[in-house]
Amino acid sequence: MTGAGPDDGQGRTPPPVNWAVVLDQLEGEVLAAEQTMARGRAEEIAAWGRRADDWVPPSTLGPLPPDLRERAARLLQHQLAVAEALVERITQSQKQRDVAARMSYGPTRPVASFIDQAL
Repeated sequence: MTGAGPDDGQGRTPPPVNWAVVLDQLEGEVLAAEQTMARGRAEEIAAWGRRADDWVPPSTLGPLPPDLRERAARLLQHQLAVAEALVERITQSQKQRDVAARMSYGPTRPVASFIDQAL
């Protein structure tokens, strides 16, 4: 299942890749996204939402081995749950920014004036 890819054009051969390594990398990305959400920094969360590249498995992998199918299915469910949570957090953050912007730039409220009639 492990196979070295072709030369990368710079005299280096990429490290051997197999499905277990690929699943480890994908799990690492999901965990990184969860950690980003836990920190609660809106800019970092939004950056995850702007990632638009679809994942394409390396062409040298071949089909997913039967013994890794359950792990891959659990990982997919985890990815989908994290993606849904990211969308929710991004949406909430945008709504909060919209409300803050309306409050900051809205017309000022009239200020109460008290006039001393005794003058």
